Amino acid sequence: MFYGQQSRKRKRPTNGVFDPNDENKVKHTKVGVWNLYQEVPPPFRVASLIPASFTTWLEPHLEVLKSLPYVKRMFLDIGRIQYCLPLLVLLLLLDFVLSLMPALQLWYSGQFLKIVETALNTRTVDDRFLLRITTYQFACTVAAYLLGFAKTSLSTKLNLRIRLHYSTHSYYAIARLDVPTFSDDAVHQQLQSSVSMDSNSSVAWRMITGTMHIFGTIVKLVSQLSVLVAILKEQDDGLLLASLSFLKPLWSWFTRDRQSVHRGMGVWAATTVNEDYIRSQGLKKAISDTAHRQEIVAGNMWKYMLESYRDCMHRLGDDAMGFFEAKEHMQRRFRFSHILQNPINELPRIVFTLRAVHNPTSIPLSLASFNLITSTASSFSNTVLHMLDSTSSIADNFESVRRLYEVLNIPNKVVDGAKKFPEDARKIADGIEIEFRNVSFSYGDKRLYALHDVSFKILPGQLCVIIGPNGSGKSTILKLIARIYDPDEGQILIDGHDIQKLNLDDLRATISVLFQDYTHFPLSIHDNISLGCPPHAHDRSKVEQAARLGGADSFLSSLPDGLDTYLDRPVNDIYAGIPEGTKTLFGRNVNYKGIRGAGRMTTSAKSSLSGGQMQRIALSRTFMRSLDQERPVGLLLFDEPSASLDPIAEHDLFERLRNLRGSKTMIFSSHRFGNLTRHADLILYINNSAVIEEGTHAELMAKKDSKYAEIWSIQARAFLP
Repeated sequence: MFYGQQSRKRKRPTNGVFDPNDENKVKHTKVGVWNLYQEVPPPFRVASLIPASFTTWLEPHLEVLKSLPYVKRMFLDIGRIQYCLPLLVLLLLLDFVLSLMPALQLWYSGQFLKIVETALNTRTVDDRFLLRITTYQFACTVAAYLLGFAKTSLSTKLNLRIRLHYSTHSYYAIARLDVPTFSDDAVHQQLQSSVSMDSNSSVAWRMITGTMHIFGTIVKLVSQLSVLVAILKEQDDGLLLASLSFLKPLWSWFTRDRQSVHRGMGVWAATTVNEDYIRSQGLKKAISDTAHRQEIVAGNMWKYMLESYRDCMHRLGDDAMGFFEAKEHMQRRFRFSHILQNPINELPRIVFTLRAVHNPTSIPLSLASFNLITSTASSFSNTVLHMLDSTSSIADNFESVRRLYEVLNIPNKVVDGAKKFPEDARKIADGIEIEFRNVSFSYGDKRLYALHDVSFKILPGQLCVIIGPNGSGKSTILKLIARIYDPDEGQILIDGHDIQKLNLDDLRATISVLFQDYTHFPLSIHDNISLGCPPHAHDRSKVEQAARLGGADSFLSSLPDGLDTYLDRPVNDIYAGIPEGTKTLFGRNVNYKGIRGAGRMTTSAKSSLSGGQMQRIALSRTFMRSLDQERPVGLLLFDEPSASLDPIAEHDLFERLRNLRGSKTMIFSSHRFGNLTRHADLILYINNSAVIEEGTHAELMAKKDSKYAEIWSIQARAFLP
């Protein structure tokens, strides 16, 4: 990717009035995967200063020794990343050489002082020696700048590669967690503490730079101290002057400003249309949100999502950067003017030396000594203070590395079983038998049961409808069957096997589930549906078929991008810090309409689909799982599937479900009674976390004092004249 590629639309003739809707007055710049659109400014544009704060330091501070094995593991992992080991060695070498530069420049300054002293004492000067020292010092300055520029460029490349590696590392650590583990506040804190506070860096990179800074500072201290002591020995009151020189950097250190400013770019906006970058951010956001966790777990999605994330990262390569990081990288240019800055700063000293040579009695030697001593003492003290800053956070860096690897060891609360399921894959299409034996479960408070002493049996191929008021425990039964949670008491049997002994991947591969509290991932509609069956996620024909079965095809054709429409775009467009509708310093209105038009941006990153349309997408994802012929589904679970549907859509849905069912076991939960209960082989009426009644519709209606019959009659009267 070439950074900083620019294009500017041809301007139309104007009368001198700026039209914010004129796309021809927008400059386009390619910044990595980002498209930057800047308003072509009118004359006398004034740049603005936008304040920004540095990232915060991690607070936990534990013993360094406990973290050493993890630090060793980190460096071994980095060494396995392609080209990282030679890049890291080269970076360390550059840092070591740069650490010696201050002492070398200090030694050259001492040579200037000796030239002055010789001139005052002997009234002569060695011109060749003076020229040689001046040339060497200039060469040292140029070398320091070139080495510094090379180090910065190398650091950017190395940081990006390490960050990409640990981005996948963190994605794996989070994606594999089950619902109760991921919902644990302590686990959340542990996950948050394992990632870098800076999105442009990583824990591993901060550890590397922190360690380099410590060793680099030690080299600076030793080398500068050696030169400084040699200089101070030859000067009167040198130690006193050096001590007094510490006051200025100490005062600066205690009163330093931690804010930074960045020069603004006027009215601008940035967007990206890179599918890999957008999708990778959506996948990352999906596994980081608690709302998506149970669908990821129940649907066996995390392995496919991890592989998709890896593929996106591989294709992006060095372009996997956020806008501001890419912008900073683009703006980093080699500038010859920077080379001249330090030599220009040395000109007063050179002039002073020449004046001292031609008129030694006019400028005392003590003045030159004072200048050198104070400058060297100040440099030395600054190095010491930076050392103090670094050592105060080195333990935090070590501990952060330990947390980075410990998240891989977080055990899931729902323990995987070893038994393969099903024993005979050919029989799974005929349905699955489910039995609850005295099952009790609570979500947190053990005194408040979501289910209490529940027992029932659903035979293979039966249609079961679970009826009851809200909060009675209907959804909990489905979550226990999908093994989102484990019961506190009792036993659940699947085809006669203890559910906790079955392999989780095998179990969930035989189940298709739609939860009442379903969610949509921050991905395209295609990805939202295809994740229902990861093995066929790339089969667009199956995705389209699932969309038809779920009823989503009726509105997909009206969307601009159809199946490729994003419900919640994970990468937001970025705008200048100047609010739209305000006026600039010269009274011009700020309007982003022209910039949005040039970049095909929208005012909102979220879709405007209705609740019923969103539910149809969720239904389509559930149907997608049922289209897998290689690993057929034997159990269909639907939790309030028609909650957001109108009566006609509800009727059509149930017809499609009955046709799709075949001989599979199907379980519905609902608080509404309807035609579905008439076709049910088994009805479970639940109230207050317990099964009150069970049977067919006819049996329960004929039962004396039936609570089911009472509530069914109440609902039926609403439709009678």
